[in-house]
Amino acid sequence: MSDSMDGTSGADRPLFTAHSGRLAAMPRLIALDQLGELNSAHVRLVATAVGRSERAVWRWLAKARATGHVDAAPRTRFTITPEIRQLLVLWGGNASAVHRELEQQALTDPRLPRAPSLSALHRALRRDLAPGDRAGLAQGEAARRAFDVFGKRPPGHRNEAWEGDHKCVPVRVWVEDELVQPWLTWFIDCARKVVMGLAVTPHAPSRDAVLAALRMALDRGDPFGPAGGLPGLIRVDRGKEFLCDTVASALGAFAVPVVDLPAYSPYLKGTIEALNDAVEQMLFVSMPRYVHQQTLTGGRTADPDEPALTFEAFVDLLLKWVHWWNNEHKPKALGGLTPTEAWRADPTPLYDAPAQQLAHFGLEDDGKTRTITTRGVQWRNRHYIGPWMVGQGGVRVAVRYLPHHDATIEVFGLDGAYLGSAVLSQAASEEQIRAVRNARKAKARRLRADMKAAARLRRGRFEAVTSATPPQRLGSLTEAEAEAELVESVTTDLRRADPHYIPHQPVPDGWARPIPTTTPPPENNAPEENK
Repeated sequence: MSDSMDGTSGADRPLFTAHSGRLAAMPRLIALDQLGELNSAHVRLVATAVGRSERAVWRWLAKARATGHVDAAPRTRFTITPEIRQLLVLWGGNASAVHRELEQQALTDPRLPRAPSLSALHRALRRDLAPGDRAGLAQGEAARRAFDVFGKRPPGHRNEAWEGDHKCVPVRVWVEDELVQPWLTWFIDCARKVVMGLAVTPHAPSRDAVLAALRMALDRGDPFGPAGGLPGLIRVDRGKEFLCDTVASALGAFAVPVVDLPAYSPYLKGTIEALNDAVEQMLFVSMPRYVHQQTLTGGRTADPDEPALTFEAFVDLLLKWVHWWNNEHKPKALGGLTPTEAWRADPTPLYDAPAQQLAHFGLEDDGKTRTITTRGVQWRNRHYIGPWMVGQGGVRVAVRYLPHHDATIEVFGLDGAYLGSAVLSQAASEEQIRAVRNARKAKARRLRADMKAAARLRRGRFEAVTSATPPQRLGSLTEAEAEAELVESVTTDLRRADPHYIPHQPVPDGWARPIPTTTPPPENNAPEENK
């Protein structure tokens, strides 16, 4: 369709605006005029090109002859100053509030120029501020960044780069009779969009979660095979768990660098951020106890008693979704292929980690030498035993362990040879561990209740006012209530000092009471005749 939306054909529209056409044509017209070669045909061509009349072009030429300037004289207009930008931040981008502030300042200080009209302020905001600047002044850096333009990395090959991240899952699940939000740690291949490995923890992750996810990503076996192998690099965003010495040394042994991206820069690792958004929109939003679900009036959900998933059921659903993502989902960037199909079709050679080195990936070593005794190997004041230790008494060994996992250790000879695993010799039963945890939770709940009660005592409430008057504290006490509370406070203090203290009770009405005498008793030093 050749016609434009306003009914003007493309051939009839001028190629230049009046301003840009004037700047482009006037130097040529002035040069022709100085050479004596300017004629009406030249002026007619310029007028047709810029969409103005020939008379207007002759006026431009006359003004250029008189002033020597080819551009129109600049008009004085209202502009956005740094002070107005600060007022926009103060009032959250509300132009009407800024306009009232400018009017008030002009009335207060006669030296200031007259405030512009509200329509003039709006025109200046649209003319002098970019959309991103207006959004940033109103809502902050996150809103401004939404208007930025970000480049896209060129497509690479498999295992060229991975990206890793933690994600707090917005779903509450049951973990030992308590509702918690689990954390997900995972890695994705940037070129082929394959989820390489993951780990889920009921609490905020630490370096053991990173090592477990990396161990799964490096292995080309189940459940995410054939994807795997050694990547060229791994990008993370300053997570302390990713940058700890244990992870750095484990990946450094394979010559895999970890690229530390600047904080709060999700656009630098867009692949893993897109995966975080996808799993929430495709899976988490449909789960029970999703924390961002729609609410009714008052903030309550439609079904506040909705049964929650167990931690095991949640992990099972997550693994099924990752299997679907890798083997059935077809992202647009892969041209109709699933991530696994794109991975198989990539001819880039793979570099696998040595099996023996991968079997003990991520284990830490405190550098100390220990001796096998009749009680096993002592580590952190505990003894660990294994059937392979029989007959090995007196052998000096080194202990390696997975962070935060103290039920099992790995034992190596001083020459680096792997000897075997050892388990805690006197491990408590599950019932004992559960009882200890329940006792800890009970103490924590009691302390939390005491702290909340103290906070209520500390919090003072005041009467709402409609004028500039001193606030009046609410919760007035009568004289009797104040005395009763003071007596109770004294009694409580005495009980704390002496647990066996019993406060005095009022005398019953039926008891006999001593009658007070009206005349004072004689004094011992009175004269003899008065006795």
